[in-house]
Amino acid sequence: MSVRMKDRYLNEITPALIQKFNYSTVMQVPKVEKIVINMGVGEAVSNSKVLDTAVEDLQKIAGQKPVVTKSKKSIAGFKLRENMPIGTKVTLRGERMYYFLDKLFNVALPRVRDFRGISNKAFDGRGNYTLGLKEQLIFPEIEYDKIDKVRGMDIVIVTTAKSDEEARELLTQLGAPFVK
Repeated sequence: MSVRMKDRYLNEITPALIQKFNYSTVMQVPKVEKIVINMGVGEAVSNSKVLDTAVEDLQKIAGQKPVVTKSKKSIAGFKLRENMPIGTKVTLRGERMYYFLDKLFNVALPRVRDFRGISNKAFDGRGNYTLGLKEQLIFPEIEYDKIDKVRGMDIVIVTTAKSDEEARELLTQLGAPFVK
């Protein structure tokens, strides 16, 4: 599945981007560097078992073991102390990254209720794209009966593009369903 997307990138997308942006060498063509999936689990402050299920869900979605993130500083209002586990994240590169992108664009996002496309405005100015999801149920690996709580996640797609326009074109060519 991911091999198909990578082949398409090399054979179809690269020449299209070279033609559109007038690159002088293939090395200037932007590519996806990595994907970071982050799941904040705030309720882990009071119940540490919640974090285990979040790690399990993220591992099923990404196909790779996630890392538990810890708080950097104490916040009394949230009953949070320094170095308490409050989330989980995973960084995908290479084959797994392309596989995840393919699954996200072609399987998961179309399963979102009232889906009209992803926002054009979520670029950071340096060619990276951030996407927030409200629930983990849109991924086919997650079984509806086995989840304890619906959790959202942030997906950051890091590219080597110099501008948002280049990154938007790259993601569009890869099959990102942007709002028309």
